[in-house]
Amino acid sequence: MTDNITSVGGGSGPEAGVSALKGRTGAGAPAETRGRTTIADGVVAKIAGMAAREVPGIHSLGAGMARAFGAMRERVPGAGGGGAVTRGVKVEVGERQAAVDLDVVVEYGVSIVDVAGGVRVNVISAVERMTGLEVVEVNIAVDDVHLPDDEEQQTEPDEGRVR
Repeated sequence: MTDNITSVGGGSGPEAGVSALKGRTGAGAPAETRGRTTIADGVVAKIAGMAAREVPGIHSLGAGMARAFGAMRERVPGAGGGGAVTRGVKVEVGERQAAVDLDVVVEYGVSIVDVAGGVRVNVISAVERMTGLEVVEVNIAVDDVHLPDDEEQQTEPDEGRVR
């Protein structure tokens, strides 16, 4: 049996066949494999949030309190609205895999099963395509149903209030 271990720096004995640069790829490896790429959880969360919002039937992401605080934060000048993309999105990212948890609000009248399936397909496709990570699961919690008259009630002034 022959070992294909290359010795770094000559010598003999048990250490002679051990590489000093263990785990490194070297000049003989393709350029795209030299080095390491680390993807932050926030990057995966933004990709997943954007992909989920693209699915017809999704009104918004985030549980009730998170949406309320997020809406208030967006109205404050200089507070930064960047968190809106990741509101309702939690991710766990490993070296090669990711898991995504989403809190969603669906539009009234849509099939929740169909919307959830569409969200899973879109999120998995976007995250895997853009990051190269394998998405092992996309868990979806439907927190609310958006009714068409919800917006009308919020925009119309209440006649019984003192002004």
